[in-house]
Amino acid sequence: MEGYGMDVLVVISLLLVGYLIFTLDTHKENVPVPVLLVLIGIGLSFVPVYREISLTGELMYDVFLPALLFVSAYQFPFQDFKRLSVWIISQATIGLLITVFALGGAIYLLGSLFFDLPFLVALLIAAILTPTDPVSVVSILKQSADDAELAEMVEGESLLNDGTSIVIFTLIAGMVAGEQGYSFGSVTFNFLFVILFGVLLGLVFGWLLQWAVHLTHDRHYQVMLSIIVAYGSFHLAELAGASGVIAVVTAGILLSRTFERSAVERHFRDSLDGFWTIIEVTLVSFLFLVIGIVSAELLLDTSWLLAFLILISYLLIRWVTVYGLSNVLPFSRPRVSFAHAAILSVAGLKGVVSVVLILTLEFEPIGDTAIVATISFTVVLMSVVLQSLLIHPLTKKLSDDS
Repeated sequence: MEGYGMDVLVVISLLLVGYLIFTLDTHKENVPVPVLLVLIGIGLSFVPVYREISLTGELMYDVFLPALLFVSAYQFPFQDFKRLSVWIISQATIGLLITVFALGGAIYLLGSLFFDLPFLVALLIAAILTPTDPVSVVSILKQSADDAELAEMVEGESLLNDGTSIVIFTLIAGMVAGEQGYSFGSVTFNFLFVILFGVLLGLVFGWLLQWAVHLTHDRHYQVMLSIIVAYGSFHLAELAGASGVIAVVTAGILLSRTFERSAVERHFRDSLDGFWTIIEVTLVSFLFLVIGIVSAELLLDTSWLLAFLILISYLLIRWVTVYGLSNVLPFSRPRVSFAHAAILSVAGLKGVVSVVLILTLEFEPIGDTAIVATISFTVVLMSVVLQSLLIHPLTKKLSDDS
Protein backbone atom coordinates (compact mmCIF):
# COMPACT_ATOMS: atom_id res chain seq x y z
CA MET A 1 0.00 0.00 0.00
CA GLU A 2 2.90 2.34 0.78
CA GLY A 3 4.41 1.74 -2.67
CA TYR A 4 1.04 2.35 -4.29
CA GLY A 5 0.70 5.65 -2.44
CA MET A 6 4.15 6.73 -3.57
CA ASP A 7 3.31 5.90 -7.20
CA VAL A 8 0.16 8.02 -6.98
CA LEU A 9 2.11 10.93 -5.49
CA VAL A 10 4.69 10.71 -8.28
CA VAL A 11 1.99 10.87 -10.95
CA ILE A 12 0.25 13.77 -9.18
CA SER A 13 3.54 15.64 -8.85
CA LEU A 14 4.21 15.21 -12.58
CA LEU A 15 0.75 16.57 -13.40
CA LEU A 16 1.44 19.52 -11.08
CA VAL A 17 4.70 20.23 -12.92
CA GLY A 18 2.83 20.11 -16.22
CA TYR A 19 0.21 22.53 -14.90
CA LEU A 20 2.87 24.97 -13.68
CA ILE A 21 4.73 24.89 -17.00
CA PHE A 22 1.58 25.47 -19.07
CA THR A 23 0.56 28.31 -16.73
CA LEU A 24 3.89 30.08 -16.21
CA ASP A 25 5.43 29.77 -19.67
CA THR A 26 4.55 33.16 -21.15
CA HIS A 27 6.91 32.81 -24.13
CA LYS A 28 5.51 29.64 -25.66
CA GLU A 29 6.42 30.72 -29.19
CA ASN A 30 10.13 30.95 -28.30
CA VAL A 31 10.33 28.08 -25.80
CA PRO A 32 7.41 25.69 -26.48
CA VAL A 33 5.94 23.79 -23.55
CA PRO A 34 7.01 20.27 -24.73
CA VAL A 35 10.66 21.39 -24.80
CA LEU A 36 10.49 22.55 -21.19
CA LEU A 37 8.64 19.39 -20.14
CA VAL A 38 11.23 17.09 -21.75
CA LEU A 39 14.16 19.02 -20.25
CA ILE A 40 12.53 19.02 -16.81
CA GLY A 41 11.90 15.28 -17.24
CA ILE A 42 15.60 14.73 -17.89
CA GLY A 43 16.37 16.70 -14.72
CA LEU A 44 13.85 14.65 -12.71
CA SER A 45 15.56 11.44 -13.87
CA PHE A 46 18.33 12.18 -11.36
CA VAL A 47 15.79 11.98 -8.51
CA PRO A 48 15.56 8.30 -7.43
CA VAL A 49 11.78 8.21 -7.04
CA TYR A 50 11.29 9.44 -10.63
CA ARG A 51 14.05 7.25 -12.04
CA GLU A 52 11.93 4.19 -11.24
CA ILE A 53 9.12 5.34 -13.55
CA SER A 54 8.66 3.13 -16.58
CA LEU A 55 6.16 3.16 -19.42
CA THR A 56 5.39 0.13 -21.53
CA GLY A 57 4.63 0.30 -25.22
CA GLU A 58 1.43 -1.62 -24.54
CA LEU A 59 0.16 1.00 -22.06
CA MET A 60 0.95 3.92 -24.35
CA TYR A 61 -0.42 2.21 -27.46
CA ASP A 62 -3.61 0.78 -25.96
CA VAL A 63 -4.53 3.52 -23.47
CA PHE A 64 -2.91 6.86 -24.30
CA LEU A 65 -2.78 6.81 -28.10
CA PRO A 66 -6.52 6.33 -28.89
CA ALA A 67 -7.46 9.32 -26.74
CA LEU A 68 -4.87 11.64 -28.29
CA LEU A 69 -5.77 10.61 -31.83
CA PHE A 70 -9.54 10.87 -31.30
CA VAL A 71 -9.43 14.39 -29.89
CA SER A 72 -7.13 15.58 -32.70
CA ALA A 73 -9.38 14.04 -35.35
CA TYR A 74 -12.77 15.29 -34.20
CA GLN A 75 -11.45 18.80 -33.42
CA PHE A 76 -9.92 19.21 -36.89
CA PRO A 77 -12.48 21.12 -39.02
CA PHE A 78 -13.96 18.81 -41.63
CA GLN A 79 -14.09 21.58 -44.25
CA ASP A 80 -10.32 22.02 -43.88
CA PHE A 81 -9.81 18.28 -44.20
CA LYS A 82 -12.01 18.13 -47.29
CA ARG A 83 -10.23 21.08 -48.91
CA LEU A 84 -6.75 19.68 -48.17
CA SER A 85 -7.65 15.98 -48.48
CA VAL A 86 -5.68 15.29 -51.68
CA TRP A 87 -2.57 17.00 -50.30
CA ILE A 88 -2.91 15.28 -46.92
CA ILE A 89 -3.48 11.80 -48.38
CA SER A 90 -0.63 12.12 -50.90
CA GLN A 91 1.82 13.26 -48.22
CA ALA A 92 0.69 10.57 -45.74
CA THR A 93 0.99 7.76 -48.31
CA ILE A 94 3.28 8.46 -51.28
CA GLY A 95 5.32 11.04 -49.38
CA LEU A 96 5.62 8.80 -46.35
CA LEU A 97 6.82 5.81 -48.38
CA ILE A 98 9.41 7.97 -50.16
CA THR A 99 10.59 9.35 -46.82
CA VAL A 100 10.87 5.92 -45.19
CA PHE A 101 12.96 4.43 -47.99
CA ALA A 102 15.10 7.54 -48.55
CA LEU A 103 15.70 8.02 -44.82
CA GLY A 104 16.31 4.29 -44.39
CA GLY A 105 18.99 4.47 -47.07
CA ALA A 106 20.57 7.49 -45.40
CA ILE A 107 20.55 5.78 -41.98
CA TYR A 108 22.10 2.66 -43.53
CA LEU A 109 24.95 4.68 -45.07
CA LEU A 110 25.49 6.87 -42.01
CA GLY A 111 25.26 3.92 -39.63
CA SER A 112 27.96 2.04 -41.53
CA LEU A 113 30.40 4.74 -40.43
CA PHE A 114 29.80 3.80 -36.78
CA PHE A 115 28.76 0.12 -36.67
CA ASP A 116 27.25 -2.68 -38.73
CA LEU A 117 23.58 -1.87 -39.35
CA PRO A 118 21.43 -4.11 -41.60
CA PHE A 119 19.33 -2.29 -44.20
CA LEU A 120 16.01 -3.60 -42.85
CA VAL A 121 16.90 -2.34 -39.37
CA ALA A 122 17.74 1.05 -40.90
CA LEU A 123 14.29 1.03 -42.54
CA LEU A 124 12.75 0.16 -39.17
CA ILE A 125 14.42 3.19 -37.56
CA ALA A 126 13.17 5.34 -40.45
CA ALA A 127 9.62 4.07 -39.91
CA ILE A 128 9.89 4.99 -36.22
CA LEU A 129 10.98 8.52 -37.10
CA THR A 130 8.35 9.33 -39.75
CA PRO A 131 5.27 9.98 -37.53
CA THR A 132 4.78 13.70 -36.89
CA ASP A 133 3.53 15.25 -33.66
CA PRO A 134 2.59 18.90 -34.26
CA VAL A 135 1.11 19.50 -30.80
CA SER A 136 3.81 22.03 -29.87
CA VAL A 137 4.08 23.88 -33.18
CA VAL A 138 0.54 24.30 -34.56
CA SER A 139 -0.27 27.21 -32.25
CA ILE A 140 3.11 28.78 -33.08
CA LEU A 141 2.45 28.48 -36.81
CA LYS A 142 -0.97 30.09 -36.42
CA GLN A 143 0.66 33.07 -34.69
CA SER A 144 3.83 33.38 -36.76
CA ALA A 145 3.08 32.27 -40.33
CA ASP A 146 1.75 34.62 -42.97
CA ASP A 147 -0.43 31.78 -44.26
CA ALA A 148 -2.83 30.20 -41.75
CA GLU A 149 -3.17 27.23 -44.10
CA LEU A 150 0.31 26.00 -43.09
CA ALA A 151 -0.90 25.09 -39.60
CA GLU A 152 -3.92 23.31 -41.09
CA MET A 153 -1.65 21.33 -43.44
CA VAL A 154 0.67 20.24 -40.62
CA GLU A 155 -2.21 19.26 -38.35
CA GLY A 156 -4.18 17.50 -41.08
CA GLU A 157 -1.19 15.53 -42.36
CA SER A 158 -0.38 14.24 -38.89
CA LEU A 159 -3.84 12.64 -38.59
CA LEU A 160 -3.16 10.14 -41.39
CA ASN A 161 0.62 10.16 -41.13
CA ASP A 162 0.52 8.44 -37.74
CA GLY A 163 -1.67 5.63 -39.01
CA THR A 164 0.33 4.84 -42.15
CA SER A 165 3.60 5.14 -40.22
CA ILE A 166 2.48 2.53 -37.70
CA VAL A 167 1.31 0.21 -40.49
CA ILE A 168 4.68 0.49 -42.25
CA PHE A 169 6.53 0.00 -38.95
CA THR A 170 4.55 -3.16 -38.23
CA LEU A 171 5.23 -4.60 -41.69
CA ILE A 172 8.97 -3.86 -41.52
CA ALA A 173 9.23 -5.19 -37.95
CA GLY A 174 7.62 -8.43 -39.16
CA MET A 175 10.21 -8.69 -41.95
CA VAL A 176 13.12 -8.03 -39.58
CA ALA A 177 11.80 -10.66 -37.18
CA GLY A 178 11.38 -13.13 -40.04
CA GLU A 179 7.64 -13.41 -39.44
CA GLN A 180 6.66 -11.96 -42.80
CA GLY A 181 7.77 -12.48 -46.38
CA TYR A 182 9.42 -9.91 -48.61
CA SER A 183 7.26 -10.33 -51.73
CA PHE A 184 5.89 -7.09 -53.15
CA GLY A 185 2.43 -8.59 -53.59
CA SER A 186 2.01 -9.77 -50.00
CA VAL A 187 3.39 -6.55 -48.51
CA THR A 188 1.13 -4.42 -50.71
CA PHE A 189 -1.92 -6.54 -49.88
CA ASN A 190 -1.26 -6.35 -46.13
CA PHE A 191 -0.66 -2.61 -46.33
CA LEU A 192 -3.93 -1.95 -48.17
CA PHE A 193 -5.96 -4.38 -46.05
CA VAL A 194 -4.81 -2.90 -42.75
CA ILE A 195 -5.55 0.65 -43.89
CA LEU A 196 -8.81 0.14 -45.82
CA PHE A 197 -10.36 -2.19 -43.25
CA GLY A 198 -9.40 0.32 -40.56
CA VAL A 199 -11.17 3.07 -42.53
CA LEU A 200 -14.27 0.87 -42.88
CA LEU A 201 -14.46 0.11 -39.16
CA GLY A 202 -13.90 3.78 -38.35
CA LEU A 203 -16.78 4.77 -40.62
CA VAL A 204 -19.05 2.23 -38.94
CA PHE A 205 -18.20 3.46 -35.43
CA GLY A 206 -18.45 7.11 -36.48
CA TRP A 207 -21.88 6.50 -37.99
CA LEU A 208 -23.03 4.63 -34.89
CA LEU A 209 -21.93 7.53 -32.70
CA GLN A 210 -23.77 10.18 -34.73
CA TRP A 211 -26.88 7.96 -34.70
CA ALA A 212 -26.70 6.94 -31.04
CA VAL A 213 -26.08 10.46 -29.76
CA HIS A 214 -29.68 11.36 -30.68
CA LEU A 215 -31.06 8.59 -28.48
CA THR A 216 -30.25 10.56 -25.34
CA HIS A 217 -29.90 14.26 -24.62
CA ASP A 218 -27.94 13.64 -21.44
CA ARG A 219 -24.50 15.07 -22.20
CA HIS A 220 -22.81 12.76 -19.70
CA TYR A 221 -23.96 9.67 -21.57
CA GLN A 222 -23.09 11.30 -24.88
CA VAL A 223 -19.51 11.80 -23.70
CA MET A 224 -19.50 8.20 -22.50
CA LEU A 225 -20.49 7.19 -26.05
CA SER A 226 -17.50 9.07 -27.44
CA ILE A 227 -15.18 7.13 -25.11
CA ILE A 228 -16.72 3.87 -26.32
CA VAL A 229 -16.22 4.92 -29.95
CA ALA A 230 -12.63 6.10 -29.43
CA TYR A 231 -11.46 2.93 -27.70
CA GLY A 232 -13.94 0.52 -29.29
CA SER A 233 -12.99 1.42 -32.87
CA PHE A 234 -9.29 1.28 -32.01
CA HIS A 235 -9.27 -2.07 -30.25
CA LEU A 236 -11.79 -3.83 -32.49
CA ALA A 237 -9.71 -2.84 -35.52
CA GLU A 238 -6.54 -4.13 -33.84
CA LEU A 239 -8.32 -7.37 -32.94
CA ALA A 240 -9.42 -7.78 -36.58
CA GLY A 241 -5.88 -7.24 -37.88
CA ALA A 242 -6.60 -3.73 -39.17
CA SER A 243 -5.15 -0.39 -38.12
CA GLY A 244 -6.64 0.87 -34.88
CA VAL A 245 -5.06 4.27 -35.49
CA ILE A 246 -6.73 4.64 -38.90
CA ALA A 247 -10.06 3.46 -37.42
CA VAL A 248 -10.14 5.94 -34.54
CA VAL A 249 -8.98 8.83 -36.76
CA THR A 250 -11.67 8.00 -39.33
CA ALA A 251 -14.35 7.91 -36.62
CA GLY A 252 -13.14 11.27 -35.31
CA ILE A 253 -13.16 12.86 -38.78
CA LEU A 254 -16.71 11.60 -39.39
CA LEU A 255 -17.77 13.13 -36.07
CA SER A 256 -16.19 16.44 -37.14
CA ARG A 257 -18.27 16.27 -40.33
CA THR A 258 -21.41 15.73 -38.25
CA PHE A 259 -20.67 18.80 -36.11
CA GLU A 260 -20.30 21.03 -39.17
CA ARG A 261 -23.47 19.79 -40.87
CA SER A 262 -25.84 20.29 -37.95
CA ALA A 263 -26.12 22.84 -35.17
CA VAL A 264 -28.23 20.43 -33.11
CA GLU A 265 -25.11 18.77 -31.75
CA ARG A 266 -23.58 22.04 -30.49
CA HIS A 267 -24.22 21.17 -26.83
CA PHE A 268 -22.68 17.75 -27.51
CA ARG A 269 -19.61 19.42 -29.01
CA ASP A 270 -19.25 21.68 -25.97
CA SER A 271 -19.46 18.69 -23.64
CA LEU A 272 -16.92 16.75 -25.70
CA ASP A 273 -14.48 19.65 -25.75
CA GLY A 274 -14.80 20.09 -22.01
CA PHE A 275 -13.90 16.44 -21.42
CA TRP A 276 -11.42 15.57 -24.18
CA THR A 277 -9.41 18.82 -24.05
CA ILE A 278 -8.62 18.16 -20.40
CA ILE A 279 -7.64 14.59 -21.24
CA GLU A 280 -5.38 15.80 -24.07
CA VAL A 281 -3.53 18.42 -22.02
CA THR A 282 -3.13 16.01 -19.10
CA LEU A 283 -1.74 13.20 -21.26
CA VAL A 284 0.57 15.50 -23.24
CA SER A 285 2.02 16.99 -20.03
CA PHE A 286 2.54 13.59 -18.46
CA LEU A 287 3.96 11.93 -21.57
CA PHE A 288 6.54 14.60 -22.42
CA LEU A 289 7.78 14.61 -18.83
CA VAL A 290 8.06 10.82 -18.87
CA ILE A 291 9.78 10.91 -22.28
CA GLY A 292 12.48 13.06 -20.69
CA ILE A 293 12.77 10.76 -17.67
CA VAL A 294 12.89 7.52 -19.67
CA SER A 295 15.23 8.81 -22.39
CA ALA A 296 17.83 10.16 -19.94
CA GLU A 297 19.36 6.74 -19.30
CA LEU A 298 19.55 5.89 -23.01
CA LEU A 299 21.18 9.22 -23.84
CA LEU A 300 24.24 8.36 -21.75
CA ASP A 301 25.18 5.62 -24.21
CA THR A 302 24.52 6.99 -27.67
CA SER A 303 26.18 8.59 -30.66
CA TRP A 304 25.00 12.19 -30.70
CA LEU A 305 26.76 12.84 -34.01
CA LEU A 306 24.95 9.97 -35.73
CA ALA A 307 21.60 11.09 -34.30
CA PHE A 308 22.21 14.67 -35.45
CA LEU A 309 23.14 13.53 -38.97
CA ILE A 310 19.99 11.38 -39.12
CA LEU A 311 17.83 14.32 -38.03
CA ILE A 312 19.40 16.61 -40.66
CA SER A 313 18.87 13.89 -43.28
CA TYR A 314 15.22 13.59 -42.27
CA LEU A 315 14.64 17.34 -42.52
CA LEU A 316 16.26 17.55 -45.97
CA ILE A 317 14.36 14.50 -47.28
CA ARG A 318 11.05 15.79 -45.93
CA TRP A 319 11.75 19.26 -47.38
CA VAL A 320 12.34 17.86 -50.86
CA THR A 321 9.43 15.39 -50.60
CA VAL A 322 6.88 17.97 -49.46
CA TYR A 323 7.94 20.45 -52.13
CA GLY A 324 8.20 17.82 -54.86
CA LEU A 325 4.85 16.11 -54.29
CA SER A 326 3.04 19.41 -53.83
CA ASN A 327 4.25 20.70 -57.20
CA VAL A 328 4.74 17.56 -59.30
CA LEU A 329 1.45 15.74 -58.72
CA PRO A 330 -1.13 17.39 -60.99
CA PHE A 331 -4.01 16.84 -58.56
CA SER A 332 -2.24 18.06 -55.40
CA ARG A 333 -3.53 21.32 -53.92
CA PRO A 334 -2.37 23.70 -52.63
CA ARG A 335 0.97 24.26 -54.33
CA VAL A 336 3.72 24.79 -51.76
CA SER A 337 6.61 27.20 -52.20
CA PHE A 338 10.17 26.18 -51.36
CA ALA A 339 10.10 28.40 -48.27
CA HIS A 340 6.80 26.99 -47.04
CA ALA A 341 8.08 23.46 -47.69
CA ALA A 342 10.98 24.27 -45.35
CA ILE A 343 8.54 25.40 -42.66
CA LEU A 344 6.42 22.26 -43.11
CA SER A 345 9.58 20.16 -42.89
CA VAL A 346 10.68 21.65 -39.58
CA ALA A 347 7.10 21.55 -38.25
CA GLY A 348 7.03 17.76 -38.66
CA LEU A 349 8.79 17.07 -35.40
CA LYS A 350 8.82 13.72 -33.62
CA GLY A 351 6.86 12.96 -30.48
CA VAL A 352 4.52 10.56 -28.74
CA VAL A 353 3.86 8.12 -31.60
CA SER A 354 7.58 7.62 -32.26
CA VAL A 355 8.13 6.89 -28.57
CA VAL A 356 5.24 4.40 -28.62
CA LEU A 357 6.88 2.55 -31.50
CA ILE A 358 10.24 2.53 -29.72
CA LEU A 359 8.69 1.04 -26.59
CA THR A 360 6.88 -1.66 -28.59
CA LEU A 361 10.27 -2.96 -29.74
CA GLU A 362 10.45 -4.99 -26.53
CA PHE A 363 7.80 -7.27 -28.04
CA GLU A 364 9.59 -7.65 -31.40
CA PRO A 365 12.30 -10.35 -31.77
CA ILE A 366 14.51 -8.19 -34.00
CA GLY A 367 17.88 -8.86 -32.40
CA ASP A 368 19.68 -5.95 -30.77
CA THR A 369 16.77 -3.67 -29.94
CA ALA A 370 19.03 -1.51 -27.74
CA ILE A 371 20.75 0.03 -30.77
CA VAL A 372 17.44 0.81 -32.48
CA ALA A 373 15.91 2.23 -29.30
CA THR A 374 18.96 4.32 -28.41
CA ILE A 375 19.36 5.87 -31.85
CA SER A 376 15.64 6.52 -32.22
CA PHE A 377 15.20 8.01 -28.75
CA THR A 378 18.12 10.38 -29.30
CA VAL A 379 16.75 11.58 -32.64
CA VAL A 380 13.28 12.06 -31.12
CA LEU A 381 14.70 14.11 -28.26
CA MET A 382 16.76 16.25 -30.65
CA SER A 383 13.71 16.72 -32.85
CA VAL A 384 11.46 17.85 -29.99
CA VAL A 385 14.02 20.36 -28.71
CA LEU A 386 15.67 21.69 -31.88
CA GLN A 387 12.66 21.77 -34.21
CA SER A 388 10.38 23.28 -31.56
CA LEU A 389 12.90 26.04 -30.89
CA LEU A 390 13.58 26.62 -34.59
CA ILE A 391 10.01 26.82 -35.90
CA HIS A 392 9.19 30.34 -34.62
CA PRO A 393 12.29 32.20 -35.88
CA LEU A 394 12.27 30.22 -39.14
CA THR A 395 8.61 31.00 -39.78
CA LYS A 396 9.07 34.70 -39.01
CA LYS A 397 12.19 34.91 -41.19
CA LEU A 398 10.74 33.13 -44.22
CA SER A 399 7.37 34.87 -43.89
CA ASP A 400 9.06 38.29 -43.79
CA ASP A 401 11.22 37.46 -46.81
CA SER A 402 8.36 36.13 -48.96
